[in-house]
Amino acid sequence: MLQPKRQKHRKQFRGVWRKIAIKGNDLNFGSFGIKTLEPSWITDRQIESSRVVLARATRKIGKFWIRIFPDKPYTKKPPEVTMGSGKGDVSHFVASVVPGRVLFELDGLDEVDARRILKNVTSKLSVKTKFIGKHI
Repeated sequence: MLQPKRQKHRKQFRGVWRKIAIKGNDLNFGSFGIKTLEPSWITDRQIESSRVVLARATRKIGKFWIRIFPDKPYTKKPPEVTMGSGKGDVSHFVASVVPGRVLFELDGLDEVDARRILKNVTSKLSVKTKFIGKHI
């Protein structure tokens, strides 16, 4: 799974989301992509399963870019533990996304194939998304 190589602090606060994305909201590398429509945390497992779908679909032709990285530790306490005694252990890592953030980009494919592939990727994510393109 994806996780940072090193980090300054082992545990983080949950934080608050912005209203809309002010960075990472435009296509920079590819011709097509998907953009979020709601704020959410996307887990490292969801990003990995999306990467597998993209890698299989663009094996011979096309190229893809992953524009998010799970750098926020998510803590969880074990089941049947009483309240108190501090924060839980780090369970996994998440990427915090806000509306308008571009998640994945594709290039080297026509629009019909790109829509089909990115629809499969969207089914792996826990956030509503929208298909975008440079010429659409």
